[in-house]
Amino acid sequence: MISFLQVTTPVPRAIPLELPLPEWLLVTLLIVSFLLHIIFVNLMIGGTVLTLWCQIRGLKDPDYHNLAHEISRTITVNKSLAVVLGVAPLLSISALYATYFYSAASLTGGMWIAIIPMVTVAFLLTYLNKYTWNVLDKNKPLSIAIIATATALFLFIPFIFLVNINLMLFPEKWGTVSGFFSALLLPNVFPRYLHFICASMAVTGLFIFWYMGRKSYPFEDYFEKLTRYDVKKKAYSLTLAASVAQFIMGPLVMLTLPTKGFSWQLIVTILSGAAIALPAMWLMWKAINGKPENIDRHFGKIVVALSITVIFMGSGRHLYRATSLEPHQKMMAAQTAEFERLSKEARENPVAEKEDLKIDSTLGPVAKGAAIFQVNCSICHKEKEKLVGPPMTEMVSIYANNKDGLKQWIKAPGKKRPDYPQMPALSQLTDDDREQLANYILSIKK
Repeated sequence: MISFLQVTTPVPRAIPLELPLPEWLLVTLLIVSFLLHIIFVNLMIGGTVLTLWCQIRGLKDPDYHNLAHEISRTITVNKSLAVVLGVAPLLSISALYATYFYSAASLTGGMWIAIIPMVTVAFLLTYLNKYTWNVLDKNKPLSIAIIATATALFLFIPFIFLVNINLMLFPEKWGTVSGFFSALLLPNVFPRYLHFICASMAVTGLFIFWYMGRKSYPFEDYFEKLTRYDVKKKAYSLTLAASVAQFIMGPLVMLTLPTKGFSWQLIVTILSGAAIALPAMWLMWKAINGKPENIDRHFGKIVVALSITVIFMGSGRHLYRATSLEPHQKMMAAQTAEFERLSKEARENPVAEKEDLKIDSTLGPVAKGAAIFQVNCSICHKEKEKLVGPPMTEMVSIYANNKDGLKQWIKAPGKKRPDYPQMPALSQLTDDDREQLANYILSIKK
């Protein structure tokens, strides 16, 4: 497999720097911080989608209009937590997989950079929706347009992240990808995206169940027809439906992943997480179809079970990443070791510079300058004829009484006239070389 990858895959050298923390600690930090980050990302996206849906229903039902307002108030808080908690996984993955992460980011080009303005606009729109709620109460279509735009951005931005994270796992695809939209068509992107959106709705359903079910929450102050039980039942139904959809799409996600990242450890981890989720889904089903007074009975168990499932799934994600990149990392380590070996040999055994100058001693004091001219300048200049550059006699007419000016021009040439090309810098020449060269040029008779 490694020999096949060697032929078809770019293999850059690794960055020869020590990790800032032990690898096991960075991996743990990556998994834990990413899961915390992604939960609030789920709440941000799911909350925005639900706000839009409730605002549209609120055009005819005031209770749903109020429900949209209550959900919208949570979006900006969850957004801020998502941003803050995103720093640790970003730094961790950059340290552990710098070559892969930044290669994928480079291949997705401007779209990766576009995340910054898109996220900024989406964030500002959620604030605008929240703080102009009462002002736009008589112009609900405009309010809906604001949250709809934010929703569209929040639904598109994950595509960019998924494309980047997906692409970094497959160095063998780097040579075939030509930008974001090309990488978007890789087989695993859309199944993972749909799985992620379902996760966002499932997490948001549980959050709404808790948030509006708190005893301290003044539910009756905001709603006339809807009851706490109604909202809790709808929230559970959303979580259950989204979880069932995840179970359906999970195998599709697995089938579209290249087999190079699979291992028995990964399969056991994923199946264990799924097995723990099944009892939680059953308890939600019973609560939805049971007596209203029993709907809260197993909420804690459901949250714990689904949280454990999330941990298993997050661990499985890392197992797949580590396994799929292992062959390429070995090749990269071998290439880095070979480069460092050759570099060390070159430093320890410097090659003496060869004397290329053929000095004609009959030229007297300007002999060395003539030899330097022959090696470095004669391809472009002749004594009295225009070649690529002007003849030497023209140089003499300009710098006859200004040797220092000629030496400076040789050191840092520019472009004076449109009928001559730009002269390249002769950085290989020393100060003494330029002195000798200027002496020779100014010895030419006009």
